[in-house]
Amino acid sequence: MRLANGIVIDKEKTFGVLKFSALRREVHVQNEDGSVSEEIKERTYDLKCNTQGRMIQVSVPATIPLKDYDYNAEVELINPVADTVANANYRGADVDWYVKADDIVLKNKGTHAGNPQNNVSQQPPKK
Repeated sequence: MRLANGIVIDKEKTFGVLKFSALRREVHVQNEDGSVSEEIKERTYDLKCNTQGRMIQVSVPATIPLKDYDYNAEVELINPVADTVANANYRGADVDWYVKADDIVLKNKGTHAGNPQNNVSQQPPKK
């Protein structure tokens, strides 16, 4: 059983501050014969999450370039979604939660709009 579109997450309330740790694993595509190909399907990263009080794993598509941020660099998730996979067993079901995102980016990188240091007038001084 799967949730069709996952659960959309409020990033601030759910994660708070996220800090980059490391690449955990790369998931490879399987060939028709069941062998593992060289093609990467997705990458999963470990992120420190202050609100959850533990390390979380977040998967991003392989189309996104490999992330090699500094350890403890503050990051944010782009369009995070929580999803589940449930497998029936003899006692009921086991449910696994996972988080996927479109990308993991450095927090506040390239956001210069509204920065007073960048509002320097380009007009020549008046005499």
